[in-house]
Amino acid sequence: MTSSPDLPGFSHVYSGKVRDLYVPATASGLADTDAVLVVASDRVSAFDHVLEPGIPSKGELLTTLSLWWFDRLGDVPNHLIPDHRLVGDRVVEEIPEAVVGRSMLVKPLDMFPIECVVRGYLTGSGWLEYQESQSVCGIPLPAGLQNGDRLPEPIYTPAWKAPLGEHDENISFDRAVELVGLEVAEALRSLSLHIYSRGSEIAESRGVIIADTKFEFGADRVTGEITLADEVLTSDSSRYWDAAAYAAGTTPGERMSSFDKQIVRDWLAANWDKTGTPPELPADIVERTAARYRELLERLTRD
Repeated sequence: MTSSPDLPGFSHVYSGKVRDLYVPATASGLADTDAVLVVASDRVSAFDHVLEPGIPSKGELLTTLSLWWFDRLGDVPNHLIPDHRLVGDRVVEEIPEAVVGRSMLVKPLDMFPIECVVRGYLTGSGWLEYQESQSVCGIPLPAGLQNGDRLPEPIYTPAWKAPLGEHDENISFDRAVELVGLEVAEALRSLSLHIYSRGSEIAESRGVIIADTKFEFGADRVTGEITLADEVLTSDSSRYWDAAAYAAGTTPGERMSSFDKQIVRDWLAANWDKTGTPPELPADIVERTAARYRELLERLTRD
């Protein structure tokens, strides 16, 4: 994994598969800070492994898309805090110049150990589970569905967030209640379905389908308010498909023309047995993935 950059005024405290976390140098750690700098790298992960090489400009594309979506989800509390301050008549930027464009300044939260997954279409691990049980995360689905089919209505299928290097685990809603309590579990489900519905409406107006997505939430350390965190509706956390290709396609491959890292997943699945170290991504896979990330951003954000 590429090392995290040294940033003036900040101390590195954690690295995930894609993002690096920093706190002000005056803080002793995540438990002792009122601000966290979240830096999106160009790293790309698949099947719980970080791959080489990264996707050029991916960190900036993901950050820009997250910020764009946060602006359109104004009724949902999120973790963003001002990334600049006024000193006299001078604006002082809080984000170091080296990571401007790929970073967000956020408030720390007490994160819930659940990935809040919403599926509007049957694919991925949901399709695999459906073939075995006619259900996903304990939710029964109609018989006869095919890979890529639109579900009668979006379903909430939470997952337990595994530590770095381990596999996330799909769980039932009852298991989510055991982890966070009934009130929080119901709130997470309601918020997740609301965000997915709103996001899908906006995306479809721009010719794009959000097949599924995942959200992360935490509790505000002062008020306890459930707050949307991390990234939101990016091409790393969501499956995006071209709506025109979906309507015209007759096979799963034709219907599910993706704007996300599915290109990487498909290549890796065909060229790696999921044991040992993953192979290096070919240049054309990297270039095609980068192009699709850019195209998605342009489609969604154009007026």
